[in-house]
Amino acid sequence: QVQLLESGGGLVQPGGSLRLSCAASGSISSISTMGWHRQTPGKQRELVATITSGGTTVYADSAKGRFTISRDNAKNTVYLQMNSLKPEDTAVYYCNANIKPRFRSRGDYWGQGTQVTVSS
Repeated sequence: QVQLLESGGGLVQPGGSLRLSCAASGSISSISTMGWHRQTPGKQRELVATITSGGTTVYADSAKGRFTISRDNAKNTVYLQMNSLKPEDTAVYYCNANIKPRFRSRGDYWGQGTQVTVSS
């Protein structure tokens, strides 16, 4: 069974940094695009950044210049380095990935979410 496990969230002061990690585990043949989304209460989940298996990245305007997405294909892991954090970055951050399991059809998978709180 394929799972995505996030880590690295927490409480940070404005201007601070956090690094989120998300590791895919299970019986996996291949992973194409991986990404991060975030959601606050009462709002729709929004894209933060994505990265293809070849390293092509896409960022939301709110993340450009402050966040960096990267991945380690050998470890099936995607990272989100967040710098210059602002209170409006406070949200639950979700990892997602498009995965081809060994014995199942390709599909989109989501992690359980990790809370990021930016507050003094």
